[in-house]
Amino acid sequence: MLSKARIAVLVSGGGTNLQALIDAQRDGILASGEICLVVSNNPDAYALVRASKAGIPSRVLSKKQLGGQAPFETALVETLAEFQIELIVLAGFMTILSGDFTRRYPRRILNVHPALIPSFCGKGMYGLKVHEAALTYGVKVTGATVHFVNEVPDGGEILLQHPVFVQPGDTPERLQRRVMEEAEWRILPQATEQISKEIMKEREKAE
Repeated sequence: MLSKARIAVLVSGGGTNLQALIDAQRDGILASGEICLVVSNNPDAYALVRASKAGIPSRVLSKKQLGGQAPFETALVETLAEFQIELIVLAGFMTILSGDFTRRYPRRILNVHPALIPSFCGKGMYGLKVHEAALTYGVKVTGATVHFVNEVPDGGEILLQHPVFVQPGDTPERLQRRVMEEAEWRILPQATEQISKEIMKEREKAE
């Protein structure tokens, strides 16, 4: 029997999307992949606590401590190789990855963005800023997108999207929470399973 696709989740903060993936793995929604590593660029990220509670190995790689983008990415590549990682999932990872890095892993890096790309995306659009922009613009429907990562921020091929209706009286915080609950936590595990299944099929053909 083929082993599951080996997944690394990259995080910077609370790790709610990481938790959604951990829960999906436990519940059999993420059945073709296994989270084998959590990497954080922030030593204080609560996501590291979530990884520990789930028994998942973790590493902290700080761009500042390593001396910049290039040595950071070199250390990340080495860490991913050490754990034989086949799929990288960015789950609230607040460091832009260079084209040199992303070209190493074509169609093997996923990101979840809290809007319906191409709306409210690109450089500088992350976290609450996305929801503030959606409310300022007055859209009636927002949502989340899972896409492949390339050298353009939020510019890779779209895999899944899920809409969320904006409610009267929404604040950026309320909207953020609903987008996470109704969209991000659903489609990120689905997309991760989809690509994990592809990886297993490719391995089967190669064998």
